[in-house]
Amino acid sequence: MTRKREDAEILSQERIAKDIYSMWIRTEAAETAQPGQFISMYTNDGSKLLPRPISICETDREAGSLRVVYRVTGKNTGTEIFSQMKAGDTIPVIGPLGNGFPYERAEGKRVFLMGGGIGVPPVLELAKRMKCDRKQIVVGYRDEETFLRDEFEQNGEVYISTEDGSVGTKGNVMDAIRENALEADIIYACGPTPMLRAIKKYAEENGIECYISLEERMACGIGACLACVCQSKEKDEHSNVHNKRICKDGPVFLSTEVEI
Repeated sequence: MTRKREDAEILSQERIAKDIYSMWIRTEAAETAQPGQFISMYTNDGSKLLPRPISICETDREAGSLRVVYRVTGKNTGTEIFSQMKAGDTIPVIGPLGNGFPYERAEGKRVFLMGGGIGVPPVLELAKRMKCDRKQIVVGYRDEETFLRDEFEQNGEVYISTEDGSVGTKGNVMDAIRENALEADIIYACGPTPMLRAIKKYAEENGIECYISLEERMACGIGACLACVCQSKEKDEHSNVHNKRICKDGPVFLSTEVEI
């Protein structure tokens, strides 16, 4: 289905941690958005033509709105421009894009919902939608600024790791799993590649079904340019090579389908 570009109204914007911002927008994308999908957000700066792919954090279908939580990555960047916008402003977006998490597969199972860094926000909508036997939310942060923690605690058992040990387990999400002796039948994860690589290895060693959402720089965001690809075990029908387009075929993949 072709998504059209629209001017979304910003409903609210706030800083929730160092360099981390939360924005609610009114957009048609809220009607169909699924956990794990993303939107492409454009600046109104003509010198920055390419959009920024931002994961969807929450949706409110009744209000026709969705929430994105993003990190400002530097000076004069698209994300810095986003952070300076206010309620009432409009922002061009396209979405929802990509494939989401197959959360219906978790019914009746013990689940790990795992997020690290800016891969934490997409886990929230997933936690809100999921119906399972035991919902274990394992999230990793750099320090004590554990953004979205309150929302997570309303939607499952929360286990936190921090790199500096200021909150929860010192280390990463895998350290939190080991320290708390947690077990699961299925895993859903989003975060930086080293984290996902460790989760993929853990899942394969323990025979656990695992879905991972890959982070990658994107250009078009709709699968046309082949700028964001990952190595796959099967040949891609579009390019006839062992690649998958993260924006179009993903960003969510069954972990055994891809090499990271």
